[in-house]
Amino acid sequence: MTKKMSISTSKTSLVLLLCQIISALDVPLDSKLLEELSQPPTITQQSPKDYIVDPRENIVIQCEAKGKPPPSFSWTRNGTHFDIDKDAQVTMKPNSGTLVINIMNGGKAEAYEGVYQCTARNERGAAISNNIVVRPSRSPLWTKEKLEPNHVREGDSLVLHCRPPVGLPPPIIFWMDNAFQRLPQSERVSQGLNGDLYFSNVQPEDTREDYICYARFNHTQTIQQKQPISVKVFSTKPVTERQPVLLTPTGSTSTKVELRGNVLLLECIAAGLPTPVIRWIKEGGELPANRTFFENFKKTLKIIDVSEADSGNYKCIARNALGSVHHVISVTVKAAPYWITAPRNLVLSPGEDGTLICRANGNPKPSISWLANGVPIAIAPEDPSRKVDGDTIIFSHVQERSSAVYQCNASNEYGYLLANAFVNVLAEPPRILTPANKLYQVIADSPALLDCAYFGSPKPEIEWFKGVKGSILRGNEYVFHDNGTLEIPVAQKNNAGTYTCVARNELGKIQNEVQLEIKDPTMIIKQPEYKVIQRYGQVSFECIIKHDSTLLPTVTWLKDNDELPDDERFLVGKDNLTIMNVTDKDDGTYTCIVNTTLDSVSASAVLTVVAAPPTPAIIYARPNPPFDLELTGQLERSIDLSWLPGDENNSPITSFVIEFEDALHEPGVWRYQTEVPGSQTTAQLKLSPYVNYSFRVIAVNRIGRSQPSEPSEQYLTKSASPDENPANVQGIGSEPDNLVITWEPLKGFQSNGPGLQYKVSWRQKDVDDEWTSVIVANVSKYIVSGTPTFVPYEVKVQALNDLGYAPEPSEVIGHSGEDLPMVAPGNVQVHVINSTLAKVHWDPVPLKSVRGHLQGYKVYYWKVQSLSRRSRRHVEKKILTFRGNKTFGMLPGLEPYSSYKLNVRVVNGKGEGPASPDKVFKTPEGVPSSPSFLKITNPTLDSLTLEWGSPTHPNGVLTSYTLKFQPINNTHELGPLVEIRIPANESSLILKNLNYSTRYKFYFNAQTSVGSGSQITEEAVTIMDEVQPLYPRIRNVTTAAAETYANISWEYEGPDHANFYVEYGVAGSKEDWKKEIVNGSRSFFVLKGLTPGTAYKVRVGAEGLSGFRSSEDVFETGPAMASRQVDIATQGWFIGLMCAVALLILILLIVCFIRRNKGGKYPVKEKEDAHADPEIQPMKEDDGTFGEYSDAEDHKPLKKGSRTPSDRTVKKEDSDDSLVDYGEGVNGQFNEDGSFIGQYSGKKEKEPAEGNESSEAPSPVNAMNSFV
Repeated sequence: MTKKMSISTSKTSLVLLLCQIISALDVPLDSKLLEELSQPPTITQQSPKDYIVDPRENIVIQCEAKGKPPPSFSWTRNGTHFDIDKDAQVTMKPNSGTLVINIMNGGKAEAYEGVYQCTARNERGAAISNNIVVRPSRSPLWTKEKLEPNHVREGDSLVLHCRPPVGLPPPIIFWMDNAFQRLPQSERVSQGLNGDLYFSNVQPEDTREDYICYARFNHTQTIQQKQPISVKVFSTKPVTERQPVLLTPTGSTSTKVELRGNVLLLECIAAGLPTPVIRWIKEGGELPANRTFFENFKKTLKIIDVSEADSGNYKCIARNALGSVHHVISVTVKAAPYWITAPRNLVLSPGEDGTLICRANGNPKPSISWLANGVPIAIAPEDPSRKVDGDTIIFSHVQERSSAVYQCNASNEYGYLLANAFVNVLAEPPRILTPANKLYQVIADSPALLDCAYFGSPKPEIEWFKGVKGSILRGNEYVFHDNGTLEIPVAQKNNAGTYTCVARNELGKIQNEVQLEIKDPTMIIKQPEYKVIQRYGQVSFECIIKHDSTLLPTVTWLKDNDELPDDERFLVGKDNLTIMNVTDKDDGTYTCIVNTTLDSVSASAVLTVVAAPPTPAIIYARPNPPFDLELTGQLERSIDLSWLPGDENNSPITSFVIEFEDALHEPGVWRYQTEVPGSQTTAQLKLSPYVNYSFRVIAVNRIGRSQPSEPSEQYLTKSASPDENPANVQGIGSEPDNLVITWEPLKGFQSNGPGLQYKVSWRQKDVDDEWTSVIVANVSKYIVSGTPTFVPYEVKVQALNDLGYAPEPSEVIGHSGEDLPMVAPGNVQVHVINSTLAKVHWDPVPLKSVRGHLQGYKVYYWKVQSLSRRSRRHVEKKILTFRGNKTFGMLPGLEPYSSYKLNVRVVNGKGEGPASPDKVFKTPEGVPSSPSFLKITNPTLDSLTLEWGSPTHPNGVLTSYTLKFQPINNTHELGPLVEIRIPANESSLILKNLNYSTRYKFYFNAQTSVGSGSQITEEAVTIMDEVQPLYPRIRNVTTAAAETYANISWEYEGPDHANFYVEYGVAGSKEDWKKEIVNGSRSFFVLKGLTPGTAYKVRVGAEGLSGFRSSEDVFETGPAMASRQVDIATQGWFIGLMCAVALLILILLIVCFIRRNKGGKYPVKEKEDAHADPEIQPMKEDDGTFGEYSDAEDHKPLKKGSRTPSDRTVKKEDSDDSLVDYGEGVNGQFNEDGSFIGQYSGKKEKEPAEGNESSEAPSPVNAMNSFV
């Protein structure tokens, strides 16, 4: 059936469309020009033809278009005008034709199902979009059906039908079990293309009750589940082998039709025993190489991108040891229409001719039809310049009114193609797009191309002139290109100058000037030459160039057409390349490349490295010391020193170091004077007055330093007044009433003469006082007494000697001595942020009362008592220091639900001031720490006894305990989780009605009114019979944590001489466990080096027992403590008190033990003695009497997929067939193989009758929630 005509989207922008003009009139890609030209509409973006939408989200139907002037938009729905103004749920985006249908605000997607088409229109024509078929996606529920168990004989074939609900789009099918694991597939068992599960032959291991087919609807992100299918395989001996029989397709032949470009999938699945092997051939030909793939264990033949050449007969052959069977599939490849020549936009000038061509192919051959501005051309307004000839429209002598948008439709029974192409008739005066006075530079004897980019309609004529008033250019020495470019094939110096381009048509004329400069070529006048050099020698290549003086050349050297090695041996000079210490790897071709902005030249030469003749071994050593030192040119402040260098010992001297001795002030001490290059043997040395100089020289090469030369003669310089004053002058008081002035004294050679002294001066700053001075000698400190406390002083120290004073020194600011602050901070306020953090504020003290440099404030705080235990303890003060003039600070590491006191003191360089009045504050409750221990004892067939200790840090008033537990199967998978609330005053609990011989995992934590604390975990096993639990096992792992360490202890039951290890890590971290080996067979260990205030997880294992570990425990180290005032553990009274308490506890234990041993028999003991029958008689649950013990019933294994309900639950009804009943979507996802990796959520789960999960047969939702 032929489909109705629809319009395909042209996804090309306006700029690209103007590039696709096929007439003689080209439109240059000039942005300013394109903005000014009129343009018919062009559809640039639209929704797909078959548009499937999510019914839960807003529907957005895209339609974007460009044109000049900008187009307006309208829509049709199901062939009639769609008035969006009358539907409040529908809006159109501004400056766009895109529709937005508001479904999320009350609309229904089904009401807007239909065929939509967009029209973009301006004064030049109208373009139309595809017919966009909008349909909401559907994911219907599975049809209810009653499935009977499949009883199959071993070796027979079996097909499990899926028959998924029909959705839009079709669902993806996969098979899984109750545990949401993908069912394994093989050559024997596999899923067909229709979703059915095929068994070529069944085996006993195929027996199971949970073959479940799932349908995944990706568009709505939902998954539907078929009811589980049961398969039971019964055996008969012997198993009869059978030759192959095809399960699908049936019969000996079948047909298949596929469209060109699609993927061809052919399937053959066979039954038989042994399992048949599938082989594929193409009759009369070969399977196409590179496009053929085999899938599903070669049961599926896949050919991608099929074409008509792939039509033919394909044969599948199934074979086993007993015979074979085959099936022939006749494949016919049809084709939806595809373009041979799509119509392209046409830009014409008035009076010009042109054609639109629309050619397509397909199988069957598509029919071609034309529209004009969205209307069939047969009923469109007549245009005398237009003539339709099948797949071609011919235009002759067009006028501006001939502008329109034409649509070509090519369709057959398998689809359609439709393209918009406009005819744009323009009348425009000439325009020159090349910038005015553009400068062109070319090398002499090279081609010169002068641009004259232009546009006009009709197409302008172009003429070139040289000079402003020159004659028109003609002749063979010029080439005139159609795009207006003037080419001078061989430009000479006389071609330089101004050139004028003139463009004219019947609507006007315009001209433009450009400049041409001719440059001299770049040349290499001396090229590098071929060189042969001995190894370890030196070689140089020359490259001397000549170039135009207005061009800047760059010279680059290459080795073997690559960059030079990054080696300091390669030295690139202005006109040469030098290689030092040549090695074999330097052999190769060296190229000199010279580049300018206009040209490039190069020249190459080859370097050949040969072996050097054998030479004696060279001995390298430090140089010999210089000699023959001579002083000349003696002046007051300088002198010339010369010397002769010693032997360099085969290593060139790189530098000389000159040292001096002052025999007057520091005899025998040599100091550094200066260093000069190794090529220099003289130096002018700067001198200081009043120094008796002698000099020596040390030579340096790559091996090391020589011995010093013999000293030169001595030279005594004349005295002078000091050139400099002491450095590092400071004024700092050591007592409240003094000022200590210190300085760094001058060295002897800095004194410049005899009688070195220091003039020390001071005066109080900002007070109109005169300087007070004193002259001292041979000291570097002076103390000024009787000063006010902590006031600023100006201080200076000047050097002088017998010849005069040094220059005037600079002044420094110092302070007299500090005293303790006088005032305590006021208005101390505490804001408790949470149970472990508080913020303290205070008012700053007046700066005058600080009486010194303000260093900050110290906050002293200490815990008075815990509000939960009402017990006081020894005061342990902590101190936090806040630098500078800060008036607030945070107090971390507080203990929840406690009473604290604090005070604040100001600090200066002298010490602390008085404390503010103590401020009392209380921290609120927090979550408790984990219970101190959890022990599980007295395992029986169906019960366990739990005992626990209250949290070490309750951090508030305990309100309750929470116990969660769940069974663990042999593969360590977790079953349903049961939760129990326990009053806070309880310390033990007996759990009854548990499954026998089952391992359980327990999670236990405490609560305050704030929330739940960290949990402690443990595992235990109910016994198979009235016997002791299996060994070995590690249980009751307990921790006692401090700031940086924790004591770990445990109980072990099992073989002797076990070697234990402790694994730990940061709680919640994905990092690997850290492992510590326990020496010997101890049942305790100390973890050290922990981080304060951090939660850790810990577990204990035994070496040599694979997978044998305890359950995890979680503990938290104590917070980092601030500085402490008192260490209580070192106090004698505390040690004595602890000893007395320990002795008292020991006496009480002895008394309890004696009283217990004196007790009589219990009634239960007497009753047990009265029964001679050793058989166990458990109590009935309803009336408490003893019932008979039935080994046949109670010891039967549980059926697969079932749960035994406890006395705390009520069984639910059977699970529904679909996952949709439990939620609106899927939060999880499936892997590519279909296995489940998430969990469903959405609607609230059905609550158990009495607050616990039921023990029903697992539905997908309940099963997933059980394993979270």
